[in-house]
Amino acid sequence: MTTSEYEEEQKVERIKANMARIEELTHRLTQAMAQRQPPRPSLQAPDSDLFLHAATAYWTEMFKHPSKALEQQLDYWGKALKHHLEAQEVMRSGKIAAPEDSTPDDRRFSNPLWKTHPYFNYIKQQYLIASEAMNDAVHGLESVPDREKRRLTYFTQQIIDMMAPTNFLATNPDALMKAVETEGESLVRGLENLVRDVEANQGDLRVTLADTDAFKVGGNLATTPGKVVFRNRMFELIQYSPSTETVCRTPLVIFPPWINKYYIMDLKPQNSLIKWIVDQGYTLFIVSWVNPDASFADVGMDTYIEEGYLEAIRVAREITDEKQVNVVGYCIAGTTLSLMLALMHKRRDKSVRSATFFTTLTDFSDQGEVGVFLEDDFVNGIEAECTERGYLDSAFMSKTFSFLRSNDLIYGPAIRSYMMGEAPPAFDLLYWNGDGSNLPGRMCVEYLRGLCQNDRFAGDTFHICGEDVKISDVKHPLLAVACETDHIAAWRSSFRGISKMGSADKTFILSESGHIAGIINPPSKKKYGHYTGAKPEGAPEDWLRDAQFSEGSWWPVWEGWLRRRSGAQVAARNPGDSGYDALADAPGTYVISSKNTAMS
Repeated sequence: MTTSEYEEEQKVERIKANMARIEELTHRLTQAMAQRQPPRPSLQAPDSDLFLHAATAYWTEMFKHPSKALEQQLDYWGKALKHHLEAQEVMRSGKIAAPEDSTPDDRRFSNPLWKTHPYFNYIKQQYLIASEAMNDAVHGLESVPDREKRRLTYFTQQIIDMMAPTNFLATNPDALMKAVETEGESLVRGLENLVRDVEANQGDLRVTLADTDAFKVGGNLATTPGKVVFRNRMFELIQYSPSTETVCRTPLVIFPPWINKYYIMDLKPQNSLIKWIVDQGYTLFIVSWVNPDASFADVGMDTYIEEGYLEAIRVAREITDEKQVNVVGYCIAGTTLSLMLALMHKRRDKSVRSATFFTTLTDFSDQGEVGVFLEDDFVNGIEAECTERGYLDSAFMSKTFSFLRSNDLIYGPAIRSYMMGEAPPAFDLLYWNGDGSNLPGRMCVEYLRGLCQNDRFAGDTFHICGEDVKISDVKHPLLAVACETDHIAAWRSSFRGISKMGSADKTFILSESGHIAGIINPPSKKKYGHYTGAKPEGAPEDWLRDAQFSEGSWWPVWEGWLRRRSGAQVAARNPGDSGYDALADAPGTYVISSKNTAMS
């Protein structure tokens, strides 16, 4: 047997083995998908009335203004036909090439074949022409209210993104080239990845974003030394070990959001906000929230304040023997912190000296991008789910936020995993992103109905812990940090809320980048800059015009502000030396299990 014959025989054997493997994996995939429980339809898509109203408006406007509709149709067909003829002309000349391509750069189409190959270029240009026509049709609906049009625009774009040629094997040159180069092995690995994800989620398809074996919370994530010094059914309180001989007298308590785990602020030493704060000389406490199950169905916003915020502040004060603490609230925890501060004003409680808000919404008159999911069709479905199960599963929130960046967090990872056969990356941020928490049923509905939908705190009053509080009741010295491209807490909305608070001492910082990267922005990276200096009043655009831009992280600016409100230096405090015994090493027990429940 010659060498070429042997190689050919080996190739045939590999193909046979791959085909057998595909048959086995297909059988497993079918079995796994059969386990899938039908999801609540109202949590999967907007009410069909949204598109029915759009279709009715389109046809009504077409009959009223036929010339406008005709112009839109002619524009689409004209561009599509012109490109078709240009492609035919190039082929007729005998060239295996694409016509001139002046389409804008799009990283989905970064492979050179999208510009040079006649087949792929034709598909791409026709897709982009059709996408433009769909968006133009939605934007041209004059009789549709602005709020409804924003939702139509968003969900239309979701359909457009889903139908991108890159999402299908037959029209993805990268995947096809990889399949040829690996003799089909990439497709087998891709199917293995698909089966793994479907089996892991009981028949539901959720793309694994990060290598789950590459990280361990308390191993190579959340490693700043500290101790759990208090625990109740709602949270564990972690006190961090000092790294300086003296510390500021006033302790700092951080309240992270309970949608995800707190260790976004302690991923690794190089970008750990927690370690950085400790190294600046502060006694730092952080709350690690429990991951609720059905037994937490009765937990509301008031529970988080009474059994969470107020308890954590009480314990931190007792441990440090101080009358006051400084506090930080991140995202939804910042929203709830503002309610607590207003409540403290009503109760004449002086336990908080100053407050810092990270990417916090308190004025929901403009909900930003996430507002497309805050209409009754989705919220009714969430309320029904919470009533039935007692909590909202973390998977829903994860999907919702992923669809706000679907190309980056859904389609792109799916292409790499299922078509290219690549293993998920060892990326700590994406690992954290997939480590979500459930939301208690009552709390979830109160937050969505009372704050997000009805804007009661900023627009009227919000009833909490027996008091009616309003945004102007927040009187504490405060600093707020918002992020320029935040798709969850839009910076302009954050600014409007801060400007309505009743404090006479307010500072606003606008960081470059988004919801996470704009906050987890250590000075050593010298990556994203920030705006500050102007008084947080008037229109957001006017504030930005008057603010000064500075290179680098906002962390040192905040630390300077905080230090002026943190008192004199005292001897460093060690966890467990003040009557509260250490219950566990940081990061504690509540953060570890994805389905943890309160411990006695």
